Amino acid sequence: MRCFVAIDLSPEVRAAIVRAQAGLRTAAPQADVRWLDPAGMHLTLAFLGEVREDRVAALQSTLTAAMTPRTPLALMASGLGGFPSARRPRVVWAGIVGEGDALGRTAAAVTSALVPLGFPAEERPFSGHVTLARVRSPRGLRPLGDAIAAGAQADFGTWTARDVVLYRSHLRPSGAVYEPLGRFPFGG
Repeated sequence: MRCFVAIDLSPEVRAAIVRAQAGLRTAAPQADVRWLDPAGMHLTLAFLGEVREDRVAALQSTLTAAMTPRTPLALMASGLGGFPSARRPRVVWAGIVGEGDALGRTAAAVTSALVPLGFPAEERPFSGHVTLARVRSPRGLRPLGDAIAAGAQADFGTWTARDVVLYRSHLRPSGAVYEPLGRFPFGG
């Protein structure tokens, strides 16, 4: 099964990001993108890939131990962007930042805790974001890039993350559906 570790958005932040996603759709109706289902929006801390079912208990135990010493995270969702750039994105995102480097430290704690279980640490630096769309072709990219640039300073709100979630991803033709396999509170 395909799994990842993530932080859920608050309902208010999700609603603000969904409004921004709708604005992008309106601004770039010809863009050849696959818009992500708002119900599945999350902040990924670690993508695990394929995981055997008999390893889920070890993952759950490891995540419990990794989160016990951590305190809840004050997070802010702000700004639209794209990877590799806002003008020529392959991925359209809303940014997520925490107080100081607390979010990056939390992501690092998750990934380093999983290394002994055989999950390699991410090579790229952590970049907190929520994926809004994946670009399929350059068609209609200019208006999309303009809309992303116009939202670079957008404020989507704040919330406190109190746990991380181990998710299983069910891939379907209509898009992925995420099933929580466990919630792991900060502070145990």
